[in-house]
Amino acid sequence: MNILKFDSEENWIEGVASFWRDRLRLNPRLKICLPSGLTPNPIYEAMGRSVSRGEVSFREAEIFSLDEYGGLAPDDPGLCRNMLRRYLLDGIDLPKDRFHPIDTQAADLDRVCREYEQAIGSGFDLTLLGIGLNGHLGLNEPGSAADSPTRRIEMHPTNISGSARYLSHSKLPTWGVAVGLKRLLASKEVWLLANGSAKAEIIRRTLQDKISVALPASLLRTHPRSYLLVDAEAGALI
Repeated sequence: MNILKFDSEENWIEGVASFWRDRLRLNPRLKICLPSGLTPNPIYEAMGRSVSRGEVSFREAEIFSLDEYGGLAPDDPGLCRNMLRRYLLDGIDLPKDRFHPIDTQAADLDRVCREYEQAIGSGFDLTLLGIGLNGHLGLNEPGSAADSPTRRIEMHPTNISGSARYLSHSKLPTWGVAVGLKRLLASKEVWLLANGSAKAEIIRRTLQDKISVALPASLLRTHPRSYLLVDAEAGALI
C-alpha cells in the first residue's frame, strides 16, 4: 500500500482533489465507485469547484454508489444517493444517466444486486473508500468474505448508530446493500481516505495488523495500486 500523508486537512483535501483531477484528465471515461459520508464530502466540494472553474470534467465519466441504506424514504437526505447528489453530483457536469445508485426501494433486492453487478461490468477504474472505526469498508463489516459480491447486508450496531449523524430522525437503518469486497479489490486503483484523530488507531491497525477479513481495510495491502491518503491527525501513529 502506498502511503501519502498530508500535513493539514486543507492540504489533504486539495491533494486528493488534485490526484483525482489528474486521473480524469488521463481517462475522461473513468468508471468510479464512491462512498458518501463526512470523510469525502469536502473533497467532493473541492471537485465541484474544479468543474466550475473549468479545470476538469465528468461529462464522460461514470459514478457508482458504494452502498445504500435500506428502509428509508426515497427523499430522505440521509440516503447515500441523496448525499452524493448534494455534495458532489449537483456541482459537477456528470450526465444524470451516468450515475448509478443502488435501489433499496425495490421489492426484488436479489435482482437489484445482479443488475448492479452487470452495470459494473469489467470493473472500476478508481474506487474511493472511507474507513470505519472497526475497519469496515462501506457496509462490508469485519468477517465479510474477500470474494463477496454486491449484496444485502445486515448492519453492525456500530454502523447503525453511526448512521444517525446523517439523519434528522430516530428511525435508523438496520440493513443496506453494498458493493462487495470482490469488486473493491478488483478495482484498478483504490484510495483509502482518512482524516482526523479518531481514525489514527484504525489506520495504524490497517497497516500493522495481520491481513485478514476480520479487518477488511487490511485487505487493501494486497492491492498493487492501493493508496492510503491521510491528514496529519489520522496518520499520527504511522
